[in-house]
Amino acid sequence: MAEKLSITLPTEMADAIKARVEAGLYGSTSEAMRAAVRALLRDEEEHEERLAAIRARVRQSLEDPRPSLTGREVRKHLNSLYAKHQS
Repeated sequence: MAEKLSITLPTEMADAIKARVEAGLYGSTSEAMRAAVRALLRDEEEHEERLAAIRARVRQSLEDPRPSLTGREVRKHLNSLYAKHQS
């Protein structure tokens, strides 16, 4: 099933679509618009997946039972690791 929509695009976007159709990249402006919407939906889905992964890592970090370290403690630990690798 298909639904007809009427949209208004800036001249630059309309010209870009027409140029791609004329170049044979798409069979019609409708085909080009469908490809654009598919790309938009895919990008939004990937963005949501990235956000979910970030949220999971933040949640995991907040729930980490290990004690929190101060910046000074972290620096001291990193310096000791660096010194070991310099030996």
